[in-house]
Amino acid sequence: MYVKEAGLVGNSKLLGATVAVGISKTVFILVAIVLIDKVGRKPLLYVSTIGMTVCLFTLGITLSWLKGGPFGIDLAVLSVCGNVAFFSVGIGPICWVLTSEIFPLRLRAQAAALGAVGNRVCSGLVAMSFLSVAHAITMGRTFFIFSAVSAVSVAFVYACVPETKGKSLEQMDLLFQSEQVWEGSRAEQELGDVEQLVQK
Repeated sequence: MYVKEAGLVGNSKLLGATVAVGISKTVFILVAIVLIDKVGRKPLLYVSTIGMTVCLFTLGITLSWLKGGPFGIDLAVLSVCGNVAFFSVGIGPICWVLTSEIFPLRLRAQAAALGAVGNRVCSGLVAMSFLSVAHAITMGRTFFIFSAVSAVSVAFVYACVPETKGKSLEQMDLLFQSEQVWEGSRAEQELGDVEQLVQK
């Protein structure tokens, strides 16, 4: 729909754009699988949210001022593929990974279920309201709004999302029991205190 709005016509070209989006999604999900335990969750989330912000903003510009021309069409297709790629390498899969990691064991099942419900409700609201909002304020401005929301998500990742790479379940629990980010399990900290007393 977005690339069609940009001026792409012809079933074969629309099919080609759809295939390109699908390939981008598949390839970058595989990239996320390879990198998630090597570079960590937060770096991938930063790349994902910043990349999505740029792609959505570019798509808004394209649909507002550049649609119809060859450059505008190519930029729209590239922006959509880029947005899908950045989503697939970070915020798409990692939200499910974090949901399964950060909650205490006693609440993990309920919290994961609530997270899934919240995810689907928000996705449904966006899908159901998209056409109405686009008709009311134009397609380009709608993507400017999406870009602004994505920019807010960058700040959210910085301020609120903990890095869970290599952390044990006990360390996850400590995150919610202390105002400070963990540096080790409570047992390790207590053992270190005991060793210091013995040395004295």
